[in-house]
Amino acid sequence: MNPMISTSERILDVAQSLIVAGGYNGFSYADISDAIGIRKASIHHHFPTKAELVSALVDRYRQQTELGLKSLLEQSASPADQLQSYASFWQACIRDATLPFCVCAMLAGEMPMLPDEVASRVRAHFHHLARWLTSVLRAGAEQRLFRLDKRPEQEAQMLMASVHGAMLSARAFDDPELFAAIVSSEIAKLLDR
Repeated sequence: MNPMISTSERILDVAQSLIVAGGYNGFSYADISDAIGIRKASIHHHFPTKAELVSALVDRYRQQTELGLKSLLEQSASPADQLQSYASFWQACIRDATLPFCVCAMLAGEMPMLPDEVASRVRAHFHHLARWLTSVLRAGAEQRLFRLDKRPEQEAQMLMASVHGAMLSARAFDDPELFAAIVSSEIAKLLDR
């Protein structure tokens, strides 16, 4: 246990791993209490309800994602490189099991059961990701790096679905390389049309 990490951050870290493993309804404060070694009352002190806890987690995850996407834009001016870096990030996470699944993708599978305050944050995450992918695809098309068959917004939705579907397939078949095979093929279609 790292004493430099606040209790609330440790709670969020454990909650994230539990959601990735079993979804919103797949964990309780007792699970977090056992994992961290604190009383449930301490968790309630930081996050009075599960909905507030998961909302804070999604907010943190979204901020991390936004910083990561901004970093991709700063690291490379090429939309093709940005898109490849995005895919490579998830490929490495899945292969190395360091961050094997997008927490918002996991929660999206439970949208009908999520409290509104959580569901709205999950939607906001996907809207932001779709806007980022759209901007990358639009820039790539303008630079003649990508050839799009549909509007950039539609292509972004299809690519986003492919990335998250590939995460599910890699998990279902317990085959991390399946992610790379699916996503590489989708990116190649954009480059080779």
